[in-house]
Amino acid sequence: MAHLDFYRSLAVPSDRRILFMVLDGLGGLPHVHTGETELEAAKTPNLDRLAARGELGLSTPILPGVTPGSGPAHIGLFGYDPVEHQVGRGVLAALGVGADLRPGDVAARINFCSLNAEGQVTDRRAGRIGDEIGAPLAERLDAMPDPAGVEMRVRHVKQYRACVILRGAGLEGDIADTDPLVTGVPPLAPVAQSEGSERAAALVADFVTRAADALDDQGAANGVLLRGFDGYSPLPTMGELYGLTAAAVAAYPMYLGVARLAGMAAHPVKDEPDAMVEQVKSLDGADFVFLHYKSTDSKGEDGDFDAKVAEVEKADGVIGRLVEDFDVVMVTGDHSTPSRMSAHSWHPVPLLIAGPDARSQNHPGFGERECVGGSLGHVSASDVLPLVLAHAGRLRKFGA
Repeated sequence: MAHLDFYRSLAVPSDRRILFMVLDGLGGLPHVHTGETELEAAKTPNLDRLAARGELGLSTPILPGVTPGSGPAHIGLFGYDPVEHQVGRGVLAALGVGADLRPGDVAARINFCSLNAEGQVTDRRAGRIGDEIGAPLAERLDAMPDPAGVEMRVRHVKQYRACVILRGAGLEGDIADTDPLVTGVPPLAPVAQSEGSERAAALVADFVTRAADALDDQGAANGVLLRGFDGYSPLPTMGELYGLTAAAVAAYPMYLGVARLAGMAAHPVKDEPDAMVEQVKSLDGADFVFLHYKSTDSKGEDGDFDAKVAEVEKADGVIGRLVEDFDVVMVTGDHSTPSRMSAHSWHPVPLLIAGPDARSQNHPGFGERECVGGSLGHVSASDVLPLVLAHAGRLRKFGA
């Protein structure tokens, strides 16, 4: 927390607006035939223009060699130490759907799942049911009676995902996941991993049993798997730390959840370029706009090089329609998702910052090889926001 207090002491107002755009899973690996990464193969005239007048570098999401999940990767990009400030997926899911979390609440992410007659998991995602099924099922679980002395709320997140929130005295969230991560076996027990979490674990075990009874008439979604237990502990917000009026635009609840954790006003949007541009342009009162672009990651996880290239090109079109509305533009990824690996990876992520005070090296384009030699060098993700704030004139001189 010490570095946050230090930056808070340096924060000053500025009239420069910041666009903080994250292309999820942006980083890649060279294609075996062409030697180009997805970013290098894409036609990105707008990013290339920004690269020519901006600064490039590479960002390490967590620590060298560590493959990050999207939650901690974004926590790092928002200026917090992702190792010091570890936040469970349940808390992020609950914040993402606008739940009013209070300190001491415990939350977990739910997957509706399919169980056979022997109680074994046959599909961890219940056939990927859609919102039209998942939302009413979450309401059904939310309507179950609360245990004595505890409030339990269930909220739908997206498709087969939901979350459960426990509120009451003496609850802690150090509980093992019930998702076995494989099929053909029963769900795991919600085991308390510390003495203080025993009461919450017992409540969760009872919830799982009652949920199975409530879902007994369902075909695909007749059980629940719980992951990412955590207790909610607020972080100092961007407004408190830096005086920013910050807003977030994203299509997926988890990213809105991380943004809310950082004190941003959350604006859900359809996962479509036109909708993203329209929403961002409507945020006249925000001096910091975080825009999340998901599909680059999705196509990388699919192992589809060409499709990821196409998504980078779509994102470039979004940037081209927004760049004139902002004084400082930052573009990076939360992590790398090389299509060669079909998964998140530990590789450093391309980073671009353009603004009036950028030390331009006239780079011909934005790609991994150009970023290796960029003036930003190789930085930790938690250093990206302070660099952006400096480019926006929001950090005063330190010392005499």
